[in-house]
Amino acid sequence: MADEKEPRAVIPKGEPYIKTDVISPTFMMQYDACTRCGECDKWCPVLDAKDGDRKFSPMDKISRFRSFMGQSYGLKAKLFGPKRLDEDDIQDFADAFFHCSTCGVCASVCPAGINTVDMYEATRQQLVMRDNGPYGKTIMFPKLIGEYRNPYLKDQKQRLDWIPDDVEIAEEADVAYFAGCTAGFNQQVLGVCTARVLNHLNVPFIYLGEEETCCSSAIIRTGQPHKGDVPYINAKHNVEALEARGVKKVMFACAGCYRVATIDWPKQLGRKPNFEVVHVADLLADLIQQGKIEWKKSFDNKIITYHDPCHLGRHCGVYETPRVVLDNLPGLKFVEMDRIKELQRCCGAGGGVKAGISDLALDIASERIRDAQAINADILSSCCPFCRRNIGDGRDNVYDQIGATDYDLRDNPENKMQVEDMIVLVAELMGLSTKIKSQEEEDKAAGVEAESPKHLIDL
Repeated sequence: MADEKEPRAVIPKGEPYIKTDVISPTFMMQYDACTRCGECDKWCPVLDAKDGDRKFSPMDKISRFRSFMGQSYGLKAKLFGPKRLDEDDIQDFADAFFHCSTCGVCASVCPAGINTVDMYEATRQQLVMRDNGPYGKTIMFPKLIGEYRNPYLKDQKQRLDWIPDDVEIAEEADVAYFAGCTAGFNQQVLGVCTARVLNHLNVPFIYLGEEETCCSSAIIRTGQPHKGDVPYINAKHNVEALEARGVKKVMFACAGCYRVATIDWPKQLGRKPNFEVVHVADLLADLIQQGKIEWKKSFDNKIITYHDPCHLGRHCGVYETPRVVLDNLPGLKFVEMDRIKELQRCCGAGGGVKAGISDLALDIASERIRDAQAINADILSSCCPFCRRNIGDGRDNVYDQIGATDYDLRDNPENKMQVEDMIVLVAELMGLSTKIKSQEEEDKAAGVEAESPKHLIDL
């Protein structure tokens, strides 16, 4: 919630309590367009996780904010002046408003066509500007990313640490790989697997390395883009650095970074970058359909399902290519969960929820695991490091509650469902190592003879 170390400024008499500096007239009309049909409430993962508490209802949030706007800018406000609003009421609304992963399923089902994601992000920013947000420790994002150029307090030189000796990065190429902070620092297996797959497929690529800065998605999603203009500064830096290298395509394996490059960079810069934004699933699906990928290993008749990342699916419309890839992995039967594509259930990590309201993120992820359990999935895959982490936490939470769930854990209670990113599965089935360091590096450090690495399919 908002930092209350300093008292808020007194609102001058006659001025609205909530201004609309960043809430466009279009968003104001969309707030007014809500018909209170309640369709959004039927699909909202937050409302579901909160057991139907109306405080967290998308429909009621819109109604509350529309009421604030009416009291500040309506006909009576024009004639007699804006009505005094209770600050505690505004703060209570703001706290509930930040209990949202901005997944966008409400927009998918809205009969009025309200663009809730952009509308909510603008409203969040307006609340932050009047010190009613953000929620929890997400308030640190602008400072951390502004100072360190990543949210993990890492030195920029450490962006090179994940690169093993066996990965070849070109000096010049038509393709750039944008690893992102999470694959570069915290889930390095994703960066390693992406790079090895690209090498194996003879796709030369460059990597900005120390020059790469955070995409700043977390700042934008939590309503803080105005703080130090960090998203704009990083967008300008990344785009100009990539354009200076003369690349034609920029490859992403992170759904959040892909969303920023596709939607947010053009907004921030007022122009499209001079390169094509590509998700690695698009490349892999194309090569599979051309028969250009040779698989070296196979799973043993396991069931796999796919979770659509909100940033890749609902926000950017990439639904089919990840399914093409997973449906062609040998030894796996691809089965869909009940809620998919536009109607998919969010993993719960987005919109600052994982960082700011971790218990809510865990509850939502646990429900997604139960969706996968309902189809007896052995593997739940996605294309997003945040989905991978949060759904993995949900998996551990659900399976640690043996006896507290209605779902059968199949033959072996210890046989937890595997939660893994698509690119890791692809690397394994191509016969590539998924170790962060090369086998030669590990053997040299340990002073032992090389052994064949164990893969997930062998466990």
